[in-house]
Amino acid sequence: MNMKELNYTELKNTCDPYKLGFKTTKELECYNGIIGQERAVKAFEFGLNVKMKGYNIYVAGPSGSGKTTYAKQSTEKKAKNEKVPYDWCYVYNFDDPRCPLSLRFEPGIGKQFRDDMNELVSFFKTELSKAFSSEDYDRQKIDLSRVYDEKRDVMIKRLDSVAADKGFSLKTSNSGIIFQPIIDGEPIDEENYDNLPENVKEGINERLELIQDDVNSIMRDIKAVDKEYKQKMDDLDYKVGMFAIGHYVSSLQEKYQNSERVIKYLEAVQEDVLENIDQFTENEPDEDDPIAALIPKLSGTKTEDVTLKYRVNLIVDNSKTEGAPVIVDYNPTYYNLVGEVEYDNEYGNLTTDFMKIKAGSMHKANGGYIIIQVQDLLSNVQAWEALRRIIKTREIAIENLRDTVGAIAVTTLKPEPIPADVKVILIGGSYYYELLRGYDEDFSKLFKIRADFDYEMEMSDENISKIAGFISKFCKNENVPAFDCTAVAAVVEYASRIVESQKKLSTRFNLILEILAEAATWAQMENAEFVTAEHVKKADEEREYRLAMYQEKMNELLDDGTVMIATDGFCVGKINGLAVLDMGDYMFGSPTRITATTYKGKSGIVNIEKEAEMSGPTHNKGVQIITGYLGSMYAQNMPLSLSCRIAFEQNYNGIDGDSASSTELYCILSSLSEIPVNQSLAVTGSVNQCGEIQAIGGVTYKIEGYFDLCKRRGLTGRQGVVIPVSNVKDLVLKEEVIEAVKEGLFHIYPVSTIDEGIEILLGTEAGVKDENGEYPSESVHGKVMAKLKLFNENNDD
Repeated sequence: MNMKELNYTELKNTCDPYKLGFKTTKELECYNGIIGQERAVKAFEFGLNVKMKGYNIYVAGPSGSGKTTYAKQSTEKKAKNEKVPYDWCYVYNFDDPRCPLSLRFEPGIGKQFRDDMNELVSFFKTELSKAFSSEDYDRQKIDLSRVYDEKRDVMIKRLDSVAADKGFSLKTSNSGIIFQPIIDGEPIDEENYDNLPENVKEGINERLELIQDDVNSIMRDIKAVDKEYKQKMDDLDYKVGMFAIGHYVSSLQEKYQNSERVIKYLEAVQEDVLENIDQFTENEPDEDDPIAALIPKLSGTKTEDVTLKYRVNLIVDNSKTEGAPVIVDYNPTYYNLVGEVEYDNEYGNLTTDFMKIKAGSMHKANGGYIIIQVQDLLSNVQAWEALRRIIKTREIAIENLRDTVGAIAVTTLKPEPIPADVKVILIGGSYYYELLRGYDEDFSKLFKIRADFDYEMEMSDENISKIAGFISKFCKNENVPAFDCTAVAAVVEYASRIVESQKKLSTRFNLILEILAEAATWAQMENAEFVTAEHVKKADEEREYRLAMYQEKMNELLDDGTVMIATDGFCVGKINGLAVLDMGDYMFGSPTRITATTYKGKSGIVNIEKEAEMSGPTHNKGVQIITGYLGSMYAQNMPLSLSCRIAFEQNYNGIDGDSASSTELYCILSSLSEIPVNQSLAVTGSVNQCGEIQAIGGVTYKIEGYFDLCKRRGLTGRQGVVIPVSNVKDLVLKEEVIEAVKEGLFHIYPVSTIDEGIEILLGTEAGVKDENGEYPSESVHGKVMAKLKLFNENNDD
């Protein structure tokens, strides 16, 4: 038997500090770029340059890979050279007050327009008050009143004459003109009229009917005169008002002559002011009068500012903006995105107006870019729907959320939508990308650019050099001691360990920043001039210690025998498997005992975990693959008559994954062949139906977990692990494990097939078929075949 064992030099790809070309990071230029993300950078920059519809960007990648920082910095760099977008205002809509109008201005002009309108309203107040309190206006009004009073007097005299001819006199009251009958030379009132004889009343009524047509005709003439008088007074007020304010409005229209909407709005303002001049000329209520002040409160009404509708609500002010805006929305709720209409609660009455319209982040980003974390977006009700609607319709409509979900809503405003020109950059994991793509059929049309940030990069001289520059930048920014070359090499090896690869480095720079900060802190606590490899190692060890409480509890159970694991001797149907426990921010390996029992029967392989509903789908698949392997190897000429029970002993939390499938198969073969398994060894690896060993995850942590147990019990020189040969490149083991392998106290055996593992674990040749298709009787396969034939014969009986 030829058992290949890994040399200690194969257990880690070391970074030689003395080949880095510097002594400390003080000598290096700071590196400010993104490291190891060429594909993502190319996709992102292309996405920024495409201005057509639908080319929004989804930045995908693992947490801590620097994607948010890069997206913000790269976008800001491009945006600063782009055009500053428009200002946006909302103003009163005189045709439909519930639908405020939007006005667009060049950057900085919106603020001017708001101030100009405030000044204009001040002119309205002063000039109109002055005009309508002038002697000239009073004289014209008196003259006009005199003319129409004379006309009215002539008509009243005619009416009086007609009435007198038929025995009536005229009396004016609040309800109009009253005809009183004259009896014995005196007009009688209603009470005396009722006491008159019926024949007298009939005579009076007959006389009244005779003059009715003349009376109606004269009354129509009086009303026409009154109407004409009112129209003349309105014309006078309009003329005086126009003379007072017209030139101010015209001046403003000339200033904003390039905007047809502004000109029309100013015309509407002028017409409304002239139609409601009383608002500016009536005396204001006495604020010192407590009764007058109490009336609005008692009635539940709010004292209205008559000039409110002439004000300007500047919701987007780009007067101080340089380039296109880049907005990062850290709380993308529905209202934070699209804006909202706020309300005042006045004694139980909810009131609002166009001045209470508030801009959302999409308004502020209009003409530029907005960056949103997709997890934050999806955690807010209706936020995704609001965003997709803006992207699809290319306009920002402020709507009450209660309306969108069908709830009872108070009367609100419906501001005119604003055209949207925003490039949306979503940042999140690949999971959310696939979730949105499956949930929303329009997602791929709305986000046509995907920039994938990788979790790893090549361990190249270029990337190592960039990491050194990154560390230099960190030291200068944080004002901490520089890292010497040994510390930089240790950080590189740490980045290799994070990603579990001898050929790759991690791009999760948040984790690298943590080790940098902690190593620098340990150096400062020792008053060291530079951060060294020892400080990096110290930071790593201390971090492990802080997070390893659960691991220590597990170790205690192993050490006191509560969890039964043998690390020496030989046993049939028992084997040491290897598992990884992921605590979120900390992973560690732990051995687990797997047992198999075999006996005659036809139930096949029974996965006890599955029967107990503690097995995941991938583990169930692995058990089915084992059945396929056994059938292929031993049941070509006879049925596979076998009953087998396989279990992960003392497992109470469930199990999934197929990384123990080869381990389970070795255990089954040991039970069938009755050849004991070497308990000094632990095994990991997936197997396919052809008996080939496949790579698994977490191999470094699995080896270290078993090594720690063996070290606590005492290294014998016989202990070790069996791993897939395809995982050798993933080994980034701790120095103590490498040292033990170097001294022959611990062994790591890479295998590519089940047969190679059999010979290591069972200490017996696996066996190869001869020309007759038979395995050697003393080989493992020969013994397994003999047992299965026996089971088959017994079953036939």
